[in-house]
Amino acid sequence: MNDFLIHWQLLIIPLAVMIISQFVKVVLETKATGFEWRHLNSYGGMPSSHTAFFVSIALMLGFVEGFDSAVFMLGAFVALVFIRDAVGIRRALGHHGKVLNYLLQKEHPEARKDLPEKLEERLGHTEAQVIAGAVLSVLLTTLFYALIK
Repeated sequence: MNDFLIHWQLLIIPLAVMIISQFVKVVLETKATGFEWRHLNSYGGMPSSHTAFFVSIALMLGFVEGFDSAVFMLGAFVALVFIRDAVGIRRALGHHGKVLNYLLQKEHPEARKDLPEKLEERLGHTEAQVIAGAVLSVLLTTLFYALIK
């Protein structure tokens, strides 16, 4: 296969995996709470589309460059950093948003005039959401790569 097609696979397959993952999230959110436009580009939720995207990038690098290559190792480490961020830092920020919303509503409603109506409370992912994103990514990336190869 020529280099041009290989480079496009490295871009197109992870993007397709992320879009499909986000679509699954929208379907699940719509089933649970009804359709809202914000579901199309929301943080958190099942499955983690960020995890799906970065796991797909790492897998594609492994398929193309070899799973023993430095490029694959770099891709895997970048994926781990993003996954750690989604579970740790972003989830903690969501908890902070929840506490701040409560405090401002109960204790200092006058302070709201200079703030958004409500701070975002769902920014991160649970471990189950990340695992679901990773599993979905492995399945879809492997399938798409096998179909294109």
